[in-house]
Amino acid sequence: MAQTFIEVERKFLPAPDTEERLQELGGTLEHQVTFRDTYYDTPELSLMRADHWLRQREGSGWELKYAGRPVVPVTHTHYVELTAEPAIVAQLCEVLGADVLGPGGVAAVLGPLGLQEVASFVTRRSAWKLVLSGADEEEPLLRVDLDTADFGYAVGEVEALVHEKAEVSAAVEKIHSLSSMLGVPVQETAPAKVMVYLQRFRPQDYQHLLEVYSPREKPQGTKAPGSSLG
Repeated sequence: MAQTFIEVERKFLPAPDTEERLQELGGTLEHQVTFRDTYYDTPELSLMRADHWLRQREGSGWELKYAGRPVVPVTHTHYVELTAEPAIVAQLCEVLGADVLGPGGVAAVLGPLGLQEVASFVTRRSAWKLVLSGADEEEPLLRVDLDTADFGYAVGEVEALVHEKAEVSAAVEKIHSLSSMLGVPVQETAPAKVMVYLQRFRPQDYQHLLEVYSPREKPQGTKAPGSSLG
């Protein structure tokens, strides 16, 4: 049975020497991969307006991410990740105010819930892993993904996956330390690929989406309209 993780992450804009710095810090390049992500929502973007992000990743299946309680600094984001399809369907029905649907996977409920493709793009990813000096061996590895989307946007992400809310603060500290070592400015944030996709190719939807967030509650790392959102 798939587990539910809490993903703590910080997005940043990679520098020309980011990979060199990762090597100097003892990072290991795990793999390089290319994949397509397709995001689904209602025509009114009801999921995204509620900070829920439904994605089908080529070769990996379905994932639903939604915001956890705001217990981390604004430069970091804290999302619950669901990958088990029954859990995804139940959460979709809850956020969309729909009756719980019968047995079936995510694909089977797209039509009944009025969900359709709203974004699809290919990403080239270099995935790194490392352990900070002095870290507890039982702590989860930090992962750094360096992504380039097929529409020309490059973004990095430092990530830790934890199981309990009590572990979030420690994960934030580790991410902050590594970000500093990579030369990321303290207050720098960067939007995720899907938000940049909407900004460029569905600008009206992008503007409508931003309107529902206050300046301190931008979705998945967005700073402001016009800034350069897994």
